[in-house]
Amino acid sequence: MKKTILITWWTGYIWSHWVVAFEQAWYKTVIIDNLSNSSISTLDWIEKILWYKPDFFEVDLRDIESMDTIFNKYNFDWVVHFAWLKAVGESCDKPLEYFDNNIVWSLKLFELMNKYDVKNIIFSSSATVYDSTNFVNWKGVLENGITWNTTNPYWTTKYLLEQILMDLSKFSWFKVMNLRYFNPIWAHNSGYLWEDPFGIPNNLLPYIMKVANGELKQLQIFGSDYDTIDGTWVRDYIDVVDLIDGHLKAYEKISGTEWFFKVYNLWVGKWVSVLEMLKESEQVTWKNIDYKLVDRRPGDVAQVFCDPSKALNELWWNSETSLENSLMNSWKFYSSK
Repeated sequence: MKKTILITWWTGYIWSHWVVAFEQAWYKTVIIDNLSNSSISTLDWIEKILWYKPDFFEVDLRDIESMDTIFNKYNFDWVVHFAWLKAVGESCDKPLEYFDNNIVWSLKLFELMNKYDVKNIIFSSSATVYDSTNFVNWKGVLENGITWNTTNPYWTTKYLLEQILMDLSKFSWFKVMNLRYFNPIWAHNSGYLWEDPFGIPNNLLPYIMKVANGELKQLQIFGSDYDTIDGTWVRDYIDVVDLIDGHLKAYEKISGTEWFFKVYNLWVGKWVSVLEMLKESEQVTWKNIDYKLVDRRPGDVAQVFCDPSKALNELWWNSETSLENSLMNSWKFYSSK
């Protein structure tokens, strides 16, 4: 019998890939989204890949009555929680909105999980929970690295929810797979699922691609005086398909009946600066991409990267998609718009 999984905020870029991957792996997904910053059209693109539409409900996590009806209708085995506001700069401008959306909404979900005895959860966390002063060597931070010292409200919400879930695992017998990552990129190789935000993107790659295909005139690079290889900030970019495969491996690793709180870094292990990403994109797109160096954004840090060896050793997972292939999949979509 198929395992039934509830997924929150499924129409987001990453999580639409997640639905496809888990359905193809023979799990049943039930998906909810309030469509506040996404489009129902994503369901049509998923149908083109799967040849059917998964069960979908347009509902807000704070709508307790509707959520209760959904939990009562399905016998959920797991919950995969992705419902976030996630723009660093915006969180600095609207901290209370981020605390409300990311923490209060999540607590409502956890209450229902406890009520219906659905105590298994994959939590979409982030390397942002690590103390940014620990990103000091090329090996990156291990899962037991020091946390806290967040630099913006969005990162703080991730840290606080990890602490809440850790306590729920200890005192309410939740089983928690806590996956930390950062900077997922690119598009599904079918060309049907992609990252295509409205207006000026918060993330680097869609910003570059929108300039390359003429939707935007110029790329703004926020900060050129960081203590890095070329003065621009450095990140580890992971292909979204590899990232979702990491979720599958984590899900399949779960066994037994005892509570736990397990943490894994899902990373590539290759560090790329903004200017390096720009150069790689120019080679793939055959475009000269105009850019301008501007002031730093509030809340940004110079470098973010982690050690992914635990996921390799325990989950038998590692990222396999090259940066060039990821860029080509992304340009495949943008150049056809």
